[in-house]
Amino acid sequence: QHVKVEPEVLAYPGQDVTLRCQFVQDGEAKLTQVSWIWEPVNGQKQNIAVFHPNFGASYPSSPLKGRISFINSSLENPSIHITALVLGDEGKYTCEYATYPSGNDQGTTSLFVLVKPRSSADIITVPAGDSPVAVARCVAAGGRPAADVSWETAAQGNWTTVPTQNSDGTVTMTSEYLLAPTSEDNGKDISCVVKHKTLKIPARFPLKLFVEYRLTLSDTQYSPYWASHLLQHCLTGQMPENVVISHNKLTVLKVDEAVNSTFVCEVNTRLGATREQISVIVRGPSLTPSLSGQDGRGVILSAALGSAPLGALLS
Repeated sequence: QHVKVEPEVLAYPGQDVTLRCQFVQDGEAKLTQVSWIWEPVNGQKQNIAVFHPNFGASYPSSPLKGRISFINSSLENPSIHITALVLGDEGKYTCEYATYPSGNDQGTTSLFVLVKPRSSADIITVPAGDSPVAVARCVAAGGRPAADVSWETAAQGNWTTVPTQNSDGTVTMTSEYLLAPTSEDNGKDISCVVKHKTLKIPARFPLKLFVEYRLTLSDTQYSPYWASHLLQHCLTGQMPENVVISHNKLTVLKVDEAVNSTFVCEVNTRLGATREQISVIVRGPSLTPSLSGQDGRGVILSAALGSAPLGALLS
């Protein structure tokens, strides 16, 4: 091929751009005329610039007229310059030579007018359930061309992505991650990944899944995301002096008969309240006081006299 052009040119709205063309001689072909032909993304081919060595340059009527010009008045190097790009300028630009005696020869450049998408991602708070629901949403709005949206997570779900064509020629991609959420999914990492021609590296939006479920007492230490209130009190009366409550932990500073009490831990969430109680019975000056829960089972607290936390059930 004798006509040398750039296969692809990337530009942005409002910018100026140069489309290069050069004829490389390797014989005795006579150049008679060169033309630029534009094929819009959704339109018909049309001549936009013509150069003839005797008649000079001409610019037929087109949406580019007044914004397009030859850089050099030369058949050998008829590159063109386009100013104030708009989205509608995107398309294929063909530099076509008329030669004698071999006929026409041409090369085509694809011009992409890019718009960087406005991207964001959000978690959707959902209750635990058996049916797949959207637990996260990611939007890459107003991109050109359309952005590629994907998800990275250890959760066992999948995603759907829906494109929306905007009136200005851009595309908005809306992606939702679908999952049958369980309590084990709460707090799992999930990231939306957006890829686009305007981005040197993909844009990443790290999030954490937010699944509501009814807590058991042992869940409270693992679910800090949505436990709205935690209350601990003594069922048998005033809290003993040698018992300290800090955040969600109850600690017996000294194990003796004074802690013979029933302690209640209550967690309130938007899905309701969960309540557990545990009774402490110090049998004597031994090192192993016993604890009794609601189900009546005895629980041994392995602690010597002194400071001892009341284990995971009260944390």
